[in-house]
Amino acid sequence: MVVFAGQGDPRRSLSLLWRADAPPPARGGPGPKPRLSVDAIVAAAVALADEEGMTALSMRAVGDRLGRTAMALYTYVPGKSELLDLMYDAVHAELPTAYPESESGDWRAALTAWAGEVLEFYVRHPWVLQVSQARPVLGPHEYAGLDTLVTLLRATGLPTGVVRRLVGTLFPYLRGSAQAVADARLAAAATGSSDEEWWAARSAALLELVPDFAERFPAVSGLEAEGPAEPCPGEGAEGAEGAEAVPYPEREARETFRVGLGVLLDGIEAARVGRT
Repeated sequence: MVVFAGQGDPRRSLSLLWRADAPPPARGGPGPKPRLSVDAIVAAAVALADEEGMTALSMRAVGDRLGRTAMALYTYVPGKSELLDLMYDAVHAELPTAYPESESGDWRAALTAWAGEVLEFYVRHPWVLQVSQARPVLGPHEYAGLDTLVTLLRATGLPTGVVRRLVGTLFPYLRGSAQAVADARLAAAATGSSDEEWWAARSAALLELVPDFAERFPAVSGLEAEGPAEPCPGEGAEGAEGAEAVPYPEREARETFRVGLGVLLDGIEAARVGRT
């Protein structure tokens, strides 16, 4: 399910994102219920999406979490579209905006650290991956994350035009990598069968039904026969003990992320050298 941000009233949405207008007065009522606020509503919505996914998100469900009706929320947040924008921007506040490696002049180490932080951020909040990048939220925390990446990339010395395109390369790469990890975690629960059961059943059937598989697809078969990809230099694999605790599909997704990132950074280095 793809969700497009920025579908609410432009001025109201942006004023909420940037807290440009005074918040509505908190309403007290009979009993010990806590007073509502935009931040409290957003926090409840984020917790709901983290636990149950985007499909569970509704004004009513968020109200239930807060012990209020959906109507009580509309005084603070006009609707679900504006709430989604606020949620998306709010969680981006978790991302660091400075990296010690950058301050020491090591752009590669800084970008590696940044990429790792962003990957784990997406894995913590997989619903964020369903928000399309076609239309940005335009909130302060989203801009802070973008500003951080641009700052790290400028340290490479590459021209502005190349930096712009690298931003457009790195974010989709990270989102795709995080989606692979998130899917690996969800597959067993969503399908009712473990990865081992799924592969055992399909592999046996495939070998029986397509006995000439290796001859028909020699490149794929050769790749599998040669074993797993080697980690890139400086991007060592997880320790054996820690790796065994992570299911195989997630290990593969994370290793693919590390190797691919190393190749991307090699490309940035080659572009830098080519300009000198």
